[in-house]
Amino acid sequence: MEKAYSYRFYPTPEQESLLRRTLGCVRLVYNKALHLRTQAWYERQERVGYAQTSSMLTDWKKQEELDFLNEVSCVPLQQGLRHLQTAFTNFFAGRTIAFFSLLRYKSYGF
Repeated sequence: MEKAYSYRFYPTPEQESLLRRTLGCVRLVYNKALHLRTQAWYERQERVGYAQTSSMLTDWKKQEELDFLNEVSCVPLQQGLRHLQTAFTNFFAGRTIAFFSLLRYKSYGF
């Protein structure tokens, strides 16, 4: 039997600001990498993996308009790229639930 503990987190205003900035940067990096991966596939039928997107992240952090990415830790940004890689891997391996099968389950009340 496994146990789970739940704790409430009450961040200070400084911590909340840092969390919001970090999560916003993670969202930006994830969406930017997703756009580049899908664009590479539709235009050149080229697959872009985690290694390429990780090196792109380094390049993005050097750009002047994206220099705010240096204000947050790089670990959550890289983890966002890993989540994107896992999502693509699961999709191409057929481990995702198709939308129409999800609708079928809803009709049964699941």
